[in-house]
Order: sequence, then C-alpha cells, then structure tokens
Amino acid sequence: MAEQNFVDYVKICCRSGAGGAGSSHFYRDKITSMGGPDGGDGGRGGHIILKGNRNVWTLLALKYMKHVIATPGMPGAGKNCTGASGKDVILEVPLGTVARDFESGETEFEITEHEETRVLVSGGRGGLGNSNFKSAARQSPEYAQPGEPGQEIWKILELKVLADVGLVGFPNAGKSSLLASVSAAKPEIANYAFTTLVPNLGIVKYRDHKSFIMADIPGIIENAHQGKGLGLRFLRHIERNSVLLFMVPVDAEDIPGQYHILLNELRMYNPELADKPRLLAITKCDLADDEYLELIKPEIKVDIPFYFISSVSGKGITELKDALWKKMAE
Repeated sequence: MAEQNFVDYVKICCRSGAGGAGSSHFYRDKITSMGGPDGGDGGRGGHIILKGNRNVWTLLALKYMKHVIATPGMPGAGKNCTGASGKDVILEVPLGTVARDFESGETEFEITEHEETRVLVSGGRGGLGNSNFKSAARQSPEYAQPGEPGQEIWKILELKVLADVGLVGFPNAGKSSLLASVSAAKPEIANYAFTTLVPNLGIVKYRDHKSFIMADIPGIIENAHQGKGLGLRFLRHIERNSVLLFMVPVDAEDIPGQYHILLNELRMYNPELADKPRLLAITKCDLADDEYLELIKPEIKVDIPFYFISSVSGKGITELKDALWKKMAE
C-alpha cells in the first residue's frame, strides 16, 4: 500500500438532519366539515452512520470529506401521514476504526466486525402531529411539535490496525524484511531508520493451508509514549494485535536492554499492552555465525522465549512461525 494512500486519522464535521415538523391538521371531506385532528408526525432526520467493511484498509476516502451532511426529515401531513425520514449517510470504514469526540477527546465506540453499523451522529426526532394531543378534555388541539434540530459536531476517526501478529521494534530492526520474507507484502526496505512510515499488512501462510495476518508497525523510539517522533500515532496500531513479536537486531549493543525499553514504551502508553502474549526475535543473524550466537545466548536474559532469525537466509523462520501460531492458539 502506497504511503500516500494510507490514512489512519481524519477529522470531519458531521451535520445530521433535522426532524420534520408535526402537522396541525383536521379531517375534512365532502361530508365532514368539522372533523377531528389527523395531523401526522414529522419524519426523523438523517443519521450519520459508520459501517465496517473488511475490504477497506484505510480512511483515505474520508480524507477530503471535511463535511458530512444528512438530509432533514419531511413534515407530517393530514390523514395521520408521517413525513418521510431523512436519508442516512453511511460511511464505510476499515475494521479497527475508533470514533472520538473532537472537543472532549472521549472515545465513543470502535468498529471491529464486518458490516457492523454504529450511529456516529443521530438525526433529530420528528415532531408529533396534533392527533397525538387529543383527549376527552381537549378534542381539537391546534398545535403540533416542531422537529428536533440536527446536530453539527466535529468527530475524529482513527484507525488501529487489526492483525494477529504485530511487529514491534526500533527503526531498522528488520521488521519489513521479515514481513516481506514470510508474505506477499512488499514494504519498502532500506538500510536506514524510519524506512517504514505507515503500517503494512501481510498474510502469512502456515501449515495445512492455514494463515494469519502480520502487521509491520513503523519503528518506535524511546519516549514514544510522550509523543516523541510520531510515537503516539505508531503506538496505537499495536493495541489491536493479538500477539506482539519484539524484534532486536543481533548487532545491537544490549539486546535485553533494547527489549525492555520497547516493553516500557508500550507499558507507559497503555499498561494493558504489557499483558499481551509476546515473543522476541533476534534478527539479522546472517551477520553472525553459529558460534557467536551460542556465545551470546546466555546473555539474553528476558522473560519470554526468543528466537534467532534471518530474513535473508531463512534461518529460524519456520520455528518462529510455529511459536507464533502456538501463541495465537493459546
């Protein structure tokens, strides 16, 4: 997916439809000149609705849609006819889309299932016609309710990538190389930091025609939880992954230290992330021989299983996929 086409944050102004006014009408025909009230209710104003679509991967379609406007409901009419409801506006969004209020920042809901629909902004209710107010004491009410006004409010839509396995590491840790080696995804790969600026998804084939989705999350840096770099935008994509695969290159000065820094960044951003199942992959092992790997193995003191892998030579890839599948099954 081209970087310019991946949009994971949009701010839109939503204006729902106003409700139609109730009718103040009295029944009349050739025979009846003084009939009772028969004013119908006004129609509901149009909602603005979010609908999940598993075939949509980005919020690109909403990037330039600054204003979303639903139509108003129609007024009621005689013979107790209810006015037509305003037409709802349905916005299709990728799974993992979170809706937030712009003013308060409060999260309202999240779309996680295909064809799931949630009302983002409700349309105004239609007013009641005068037939609703007749009684034994008041047989000819001449008033009806006006319709409720629509709402105009700014909303934030954020995408949190949904995947089975999320790759977590510092820039240039080999995440994109791993994704490219185990799936058909073609992320940009280069020997410099911040090559990946947007998440990339790939389908990893497993044994017996099984598969799982792997997400290459852009590299995070120390103090990312404070917003350093683009930390907050990157970290939110990690929240919706079932298993986290931490990645540290074999030529790092302190492999356990880098792992703990990464884990701390996740914990400071969202303590629940530290409870997710996780594994550690020591990458770029084609740069080291087996003797060196055996030498450093006792020094890698971490509380999770770790694997030596190379996306170039394929070393340890099968064992890593087996371990990831087992973690997902748990």
